[in-house]
Amino acid sequence: MATDRVCIIGAGSSGISTAKILHQKGIPFDCFEKGSGIGGNWRYLNDNGMSSAYKSLHINSSKRNMEYSDFPMPDDYPDYPRHSQILDYFESYIDHFGLRNKITFRTEVVRVTPLNDGTYSVTIRNDAGERTENYRAVIVANGHHWCPKYPDFPGKFSGMAMHSHNYKTPDGILDKNILVVGIGNSACDIACETSRSAKQTFLSTRRSAYILPKYILGRPLDSYLTPFFFAMPLWLRRIYGQFLLFLTWGSQARYGVPAPKHQFLSEHPTITSDLLNLVGYGRVKIKPNVKELAGDRVRFEDGTEEPIDIIIYGTGYKIVFPFFDQSFIDPQNNELPLYKRVIHPNYPNLYFIGLFQPIGAIMPIAEWQSKWVAGILEGSVTLPSQEEMKRTIKIEQQRLKRQYIDSTRHTMQVDFHPYINEIKRELKRNSKQSSQRFIISLLGKTSVTERLA
Repeated sequence: MATDRVCIIGAGSSGISTAKILHQKGIPFDCFEKGSGIGGNWRYLNDNGMSSAYKSLHINSSKRNMEYSDFPMPDDYPDYPRHSQILDYFESYIDHFGLRNKITFRTEVVRVTPLNDGTYSVTIRNDAGERTENYRAVIVANGHHWCPKYPDFPGKFSGMAMHSHNYKTPDGILDKNILVVGIGNSACDIACETSRSAKQTFLSTRRSAYILPKYILGRPLDSYLTPFFFAMPLWLRRIYGQFLLFLTWGSQARYGVPAPKHQFLSEHPTITSDLLNLVGYGRVKIKPNVKELAGDRVRFEDGTEEPIDIIIYGTGYKIVFPFFDQSFIDPQNNELPLYKRVIHPNYPNLYFIGLFQPIGAIMPIAEWQSKWVAGILEGSVTLPSQEEMKRTIKIEQQRLKRQYIDSTRHTMQVDFHPYINEIKRELKRNSKQSSQRFIISLLGKTSVTERLA
C-alpha cells in the first residue's frame, strides 16, 4: 500500500526548491540524492557523476534573475557569480529553510514503476542495500545536462576525444591543437579558455549562432528580457534584439564568426563576451562542420583539414531517466510531451520539475512549477482533462516548430516571463474552477432541499 508521502528525485536547484515548497505546505516527502551533497550541476566534481561544471564556470543568467523569490543572493555577489558561489547560495538556502535533514544523501533511485492505482513503486539503493516503497506521487528533478550526446562523424580519430561534460580544466593542452565541436554556451566557454594555452583552438559549427554578450550598454543581458519584451510580437523581438546586438559590437561576421542563415531567436542563444575578440585575435579559428575524422587530422565540409590533438564535443545532452523502464517513459530524440512541461497526460501523479530549456534562468521557473505541483498535491488545484492537456501539448509543439530550427535542442524551449504567467494562470484558473464547482455543488444541494421542503 502507498504511503501519503511524495518522492522527490534529485537535490539540485530544482529538487531543493520543490522540497522547500512541499515542506512549507506540510506535504510529507522523501528527497533522494545520489551524491553526498546538494547542488546538482553546480557542485563542481560532484560525486554523483552528473555535474557538467568546469572549474572556470560562471552563470549566464544574472544573479537577480536567477535567485529564488524569497531568498535573494548576497549583495556582494557579482552580476555573474562563479559555480562555487552558486553552491554556497544553495547551501544557505537549505539551511535557512531547514531542509538538510529532509534530504537522504548517497542514495540512488534505481527504479520507478507505475502501479494500477495511480501510485508508484520506488526502489532506492545505498550502502544499506536496496529498498522498495510505494509513494502517492513522484517528482522527477534529476536534471538534463548530464548524459552526453555525441555526433556520428565518419572515420576514426587517433588523438584524445572527450565531451564537454568531462572537461574540467585546460590542463594538458599547452601547445596542442584543440578542436571544439559546437557553438553553444559550454562549447564557446571551453574554446575561449583553451585558446589561451593551446597552440591553436578551432571551433567547428554547422550553422553558426547569434553571439550575445553578457552585458549590453552596461547592463546584464537578461535585464532586457522584461515582460514588455516578451509581450512584443516575435518579429519585433527579433528586430529589437538584433538592434541591441549591433549597438554592442556591430557585425559578428566582421570578427570572423559567420552570420547564421536562420533568424534571430530561432535557436537557443549563445552567450559569451569573449568569443568574438578571441576570433578577432586569431586565437580561435571558426571552421564549418566536420566531414571526416582522419587519424590525427580532421577534414571539414569546406574541403580544408587541420592536424588536431584533442577534440572536445560541446554537442549537448540526451534526456535520460535511468530509473524508468523504456516501455514506460523513453524520450527518444529528446521528445517528452508534457503539459506545461510538467505533467504527462497519460500518467497521473508523475511530475517533472526543471525539465525545460529557458530563455532566462531555470530556478525561478522551477520554483513556480513546484508551487503548481504542491497545489495539485494538496488538492487546492485541479487539472484539465486528459484530452485538453494533449490538445495543449500539440499546440505548443506546433508553436516550437514554427519558431525554432529543427533540432533536439529545441524540444523543450520556454520563454521566461510568458511561461511563468502560464503557470500562474494554471494556479488561478484551476483554483477558481474548483471554487465554482464547490459553489455549484452547494447551490445544487440548496435547490434540492428547497424542492423537498
